[in-house]
Amino acid sequence: MPTLLHHLLTQRAKLSPHDNAIGYKDTWWTYQELETQCESIRQSFNSLDVQPGQRVAVYLPKTLEAVVSYFSISMSGGAIVPVNPILKSQQVSHILRDCTASILITNNARFDSFSPEELKGLEHVILIDGDSKKLPDLTIWSWEDFCALSSDNDTNELFIIESDIAAIFYTSGSTGNPKGVVLNHKNLVLGADSVSSYLPCLASDKMLAVLPFSFDYGFSQLTIAFSVGASCYLVEYVFTQSLFKVILQQKITTLALVPPLWIKLADEEWPDNAGHQIRYFCNTGGSMPTTTLEALRKQMPNAKPYLMYGLTEAFRSCYLPPEEIDNRPTSFGRAIPNAKIMVVNESGQECEAHEHGELVHCGPLVSQGYWNDPVKTQQRFKQRPDQIPQLTLPETAVWSGDIVKKDEEGYFYFVGRKDDMLKTSGYRVSPQEIEDTLYCISCVKEAVIVGIPHPILGQAILAIVIAEQDSAAQQEVVKACRELLPSYMIPTKVILTEALPRNTNGKFDRSSLRDKYYNIFMAQDK
Repeated sequence: MPTLLHHLLTQRAKLSPHDNAIGYKDTWWTYQELETQCESIRQSFNSLDVQPGQRVAVYLPKTLEAVVSYFSISMSGGAIVPVNPILKSQQVSHILRDCTASILITNNARFDSFSPEELKGLEHVILIDGDSKKLPDLTIWSWEDFCALSSDNDTNELFIIESDIAAIFYTSGSTGNPKGVVLNHKNLVLGADSVSSYLPCLASDKMLAVLPFSFDYGFSQLTIAFSVGASCYLVEYVFTQSLFKVILQQKITTLALVPPLWIKLADEEWPDNAGHQIRYFCNTGGSMPTTTLEALRKQMPNAKPYLMYGLTEAFRSCYLPPEEIDNRPTSFGRAIPNAKIMVVNESGQECEAHEHGELVHCGPLVSQGYWNDPVKTQQRFKQRPDQIPQLTLPETAVWSGDIVKKDEEGYFYFVGRKDDMLKTSGYRVSPQEIEDTLYCISCVKEAVIVGIPHPILGQAILAIVIAEQDSAAQQEVVKACRELLPSYMIPTKVILTEALPRNTNGKFDRSSLRDKYYNIFMAQDK
């Protein structure tokens, strides 16, 4: 079994060198061709003296260069930092500073969006579509010039073990800016093995990679495919009809999406036989409406649906087997292989059936904590609740923040959240992060973000703002949000008000605001 992330590729290249590994537009690379490309780029990283655990950020859409970068970074001993390509420079610069990345791989359009201040700390920028040049304190490489680099001291004998850091995935926290979840090689490799052990993956499968690689499950489309010898086709979601075209042209057999995309697909008229070749499909990032699932099963009559739940801090956690979907349509399943899932009450005891408690994930898939944030790590990562007292080395578990319950047979059901986190378009979103951006707008005095149930998004984002008395204030807020925030964080509605309620602790009363504006929002949304 592979022990390091890049072993998923290198070992598969030995077993199936001539089988297709990765596809993009009109190009397909075999496992041997992909490994050759990655080995060449590994030498380029070596020439830049990449050190073990050194953070290398990849801020690209789904391209062949992105995939090559990930696995060659792993080969070099560096730590991958996948950055969501729809983030704006403000969010990306936070990630770069927080993880102290010294190398950024991106393209011209994204690079040009940065101010010089936002690039401080970087030593090298590699542009997949740009020219090489030297700036003060920063070297910019074209992809061609970077690929041509070599090192006189190159060696394949870099010593890496499975507990070494492999990647940092940034995810929104309940307060402020995103946090970097640290994953080691074992987390990623065992995670791929665990999921592929219950999904009916075959070497003949063609997986469609639609989700961003900055999603843990988006990245897992690569690792799962490589673990079984399947192939993965890269596509950026634009329109549903374009996805149907790719599914037919590339003979896609498996799909993994988030609820908003599934809802859109379910509402579309599918081309004849577009879904007949799909063997199984997966849902993650939120619950799928029952009506949506029913429509999808009709369009993909030969496919088995797998409804899954997970958190970046512990990779996948649960899945509902297809044979249980009709019996338990509102459940998100039971623990995946190599995971122990508990429901724990406020006293630290495991809950009885139907008792509400926090979902706690235990086992070897639990990540290594938050990068550069020991306080939040200690808040979320604690000793396993059922730890055997006689053990001298306590095992760490991750507290999810999700309130759930389980039935008598151990199937879990979502109840709510302990904090104010929102779930929209498959993303976890911090209200405070959006509020911090709103306070950067000159006309805004006070602002609160709340989530309102939405049939497609899961939750729509409602911004309730006290602004200077100006007829153009609302338009100014909307315009600034579009400029400063990625699309999934832009408020669906901006409501101006003269006062915001507070609770006895002096904090904004989000609950009363949700209740007050729910009916107003629903009426406006019709």
